[in-house]
Amino acid sequence: MTTASDKGRVLLAISGYEPTAWLKAFAGRREATLAADGPGDPSIRYALTWRHQPDQLSGFPNLKAIFSVGAGVDHILADPTLPDVPIVRVIDPSLTQPMIEYIAWRVLDHHRQGLLYRIQKQKKIWHEPSQRPASDVSVGIMGLGALGTEAARILGALGYQLRGWSRRARKAPGVATFHGREGLDEFLAGTDILVVLLPLTAETAGLIDYALLRKLRRRNAIGGAVLINAGRGKLQKDADILRALDDGTLKEATLDVFEIEPLPKASPMWTHPKVFVTPHSAAGSDPDRLVPAMLEQMDALDRGETLENIVDRAAGY
Repeated sequence: MTTASDKGRVLLAISGYEPTAWLKAFAGRREATLAADGPGDPSIRYALTWRHQPDQLSGFPNLKAIFSVGAGVDHILADPTLPDVPIVRVIDPSLTQPMIEYIAWRVLDHHRQGLLYRIQKQKKIWHEPSQRPASDVSVGIMGLGALGTEAARILGALGYQLRGWSRRARKAPGVATFHGREGLDEFLAGTDILVVLLPLTAETAGLIDYALLRKLRRRNAIGGAVLINAGRGKLQKDADILRALDDGTLKEATLDVFEIEPLPKASPMWTHPKVFVTPHSAAGSDPDRLVPAMLEQMDALDRGETLENIVDRAAGY
């Protein structure tokens, strides 16, 4: 009978998360150890990582694959000492569903004038503003991977006009799709609410800047252009977003991610009246939900089968 120790061990190189819960999730299934406890250990077969330190994954002669705790992998690819083994992205309903809920919540709040109602409540103003239906509002999604496609499905069910942009040509039901630099301007010109779900790569870093935001449709059914970024913080330029808000290029913004995290207390984002801030919490990683899916992949690779959701290192996602 194969025991947990016979399968080789899993290295946990995690920062920003409490590792105890991850250790418990592996208990009785595979032995797991913290990165600081086993440098160079030949029994390490797999690594689980989130924002690990450089060199933490190197020097393990029998390492077979690296798993990301979250959907993003830029934190892994930034390591110049990264070993040449497959990197696996996490695609799981426990990550997808919360993200879709977050996007739907924020799109609806901006569309249904949540900010105006909150201001009216503070000032005790009883006034019903004009309200346009979802069918008059265009939501543009940047990034048509698993998350973007599912977000489009849910928002389409609510009646929104849908547009999608991706690096390469993609199709999604009910979505007018655009791709590449040649399709970006046309995509933006018809977008009222921009939802950013792109991976962070050399091509997308700093993409959400003032020049891009100026291309959004401002004369629309909701009274101005809106930005929602639930992707990666370094996709955007925080100062450019503030500039766009201050001069009317943007009506409002929801930001779950920022160039520097945690968001510094001195950042004007905290107090800006048109910015809705959440602390990179759109979709958290639950070890009790994610570890079983990772274990299935580890077991499959041990049997000589092919891994799923492998990262293309050249593309960056």
